[in-house]
Amino acid sequence: MATIRRRAAFGLAAAAMLGTTASPAAAEPAETPEDVTPPDAVRARARISFVYRRETRRARGTWSSHVSIVDPDGRVIPAVDDNADAVVNAQSVNKIAVAVAVLDKVDRGLIELDQKVALTPEIIIKDGDGIFRLHKVYGDQITVAAALAALLLVSDDTAVRLCGLVCPAAELNEILRAKGFVHTQVIPVANPNRFYLGKTTARETHSLLEQLVAGKLLSADSTAFILDVLRSKDGYIDGVRRTMSTAERERVATKAGWLNSDRHEAGVIFDGNAKPMLTYAVFATGAFTGDAAANDANFGGTHPALEARARMGRAMLDAVSRLHSGSARSYRMRAYVPVNGG
Repeated sequence: MATIRRRAAFGLAAAAMLGTTASPAAAEPAETPEDVTPPDAVRARARISFVYRRETRRARGTWSSHVSIVDPDGRVIPAVDDNADAVVNAQSVNKIAVAVAVLDKVDRGLIELDQKVALTPEIIIKDGDGIFRLHKVYGDQITVAAALAALLLVSDDTAVRLCGLVCPAAELNEILRAKGFVHTQVIPVANPNRFYLGKTTARETHSLLEQLVAGKLLSADSTAFILDVLRSKDGYIDGVRRTMSTAERERVATKAGWLNSDRHEAGVIFDGNAKPMLTYAVFATGAFTGDAAANDANFGGTHPALEARARMGRAMLDAVSRLHSGSARSYRMRAYVPVNGG
């Protein structure tokens, strides 16, 4: 009887997903749907929505998210639409938008990927994230390509300033607005080549990623540049990609961002043929489960929001693993092969 009840409950949940997307406040089913890898888009959608509700309720905090899947006919189907139009502090998730603006200038021939910028002592941000601050001595000439790779792979904060040398704040915002991203904007400061990473919404970040993989924002080469870096196994793995194998991690292009109580992540999950299957933008802030001061100082995988995202990530990957994307675009990357120097 228990099995019948579970299946009946899941059937109702799947049917409900045809008409609307549940919010975290919706009633949670008594038991977890048993189809971890559902065979069709409707059930996949229901599974993702269920896990999102469960994990956000456990972690608490304030969430703003938009998640969608692509069905075999190529239709984009929302799975989560939770306060997705709220304007939030984007933190380092907006480094994707910065990279898009810089590469837009590359595509238009205004700058080159092999163009050099100077890694001077004054430009180094000595705190925060990244590799450039660890050099200890400075004076390198860094290519724009190297700055972008550091920006996206290890979320290098100094790389933000290096990008500002070739794409000032006002121009960066203008490029994003021209592409339709009116909320995804950086915050200019007195120095025109510097800026804070600014604001966005879950819906706009989701749209930026969706348009990126659809080839609507940048050239094929520039699109591949961003996706190859974001899918690298050497990138961020504390959230959505945490409980995945190496091969599975390389099917996920992701970018996280954090500061104070903000814990954000956005990206794209690909199928085995390197076609985009699922796009997510998950922003979380506020009072999470546990001690607030301890949480604010914890940027690692044991933070309640990151633990929630890790479970969401596994569920999202599993939910679409038996589906086939209707996308015509495939973004293959070279398979990872470990080496031992030489």
